[in-house]
Amino acid sequence: MLSRDELRRHLIRTRIAGDVATSRENNLDHYSSLANRDPYYMLGLTFEQPWSFRDVLALMAKSAGVVADPGHRRGQDTIDADLTIDAIDAMADRIASVLARPAPRVLFATGHPTGLLAVHLPLARFVVERGATLLTPAEGWTYAGSDFGRPRRLRYLQDVAMLDDRGGFVHTHDSAPMRHMLDELEGELPDLVIADHGWAGAAGEAGVPTVAFADSNDPGLFLGEAEGKIDVVVPLDDNVLPRYYAPLTERLVTLVSRAL
Repeated sequence: MLSRDELRRHLIRTRIAGDVATSRENNLDHYSSLANRDPYYMLGLTFEQPWSFRDVLALMAKSAGVVADPGHRRGQDTIDADLTIDAIDAMADRIASVLARPAPRVLFATGHPTGLLAVHLPLARFVVERGATLLTPAEGWTYAGSDFGRPRRLRYLQDVAMLDDRGGFVHTHDSAPMRHMLDELEGELPDLVIADHGWAGAAGEAGVPTVAFADSNDPGLFLGEAEGKIDVVVPLDDNVLPRYYAPLTERLVTLVSRAL
């Protein structure tokens, strides 16, 4: 496992954190859309607080490390690598607490098959080795979602849920698949969901213990964390080259192992 300093340098060099690829304009547009309660950016969550645009920006500066100045409107935005590492460590503690129970039931899902799947797959294998059962409800369920026209199908790769479109796994923010998965479990909810995007939001909204990964332009999950619906959210660029996530994943797995 890399030291904290080595991992920080890796995160910044690969732009998982530091000066990330997501532009300031894109971040602010998403914060404004969330403040206006656009369902696409709520990621399956509802919020008790009003969360104005400035409130969202302030929270994202605190939780993800984006530039706090509302006058910074264009150009580069950032994720604080130390906040990423702190959240990975907190996620490891949460996962370890679940794996310490007898026969825990865990559900994995991702809307980023070209990025975060590289984290989910080895983590899913690890939790099975540590005695967890991975749940795979609603496999094959087909629906037409809010952000696409033709039907897509719920499929699993090594027990990680994703959406399939004519044979290819696809990016999605939609929360409907997770809602359907939880409904099919008929009250026998997972002990933990490890996910991102609407998969994580829907699980947190349903009261399922949830840990998540989120980019700086996905503020909904951070608001969910602030309101206590999601246990931990790790800020990171969620679509860099898959191999770049390996040291982050190694830290997560190593810390869980040490905690058990």
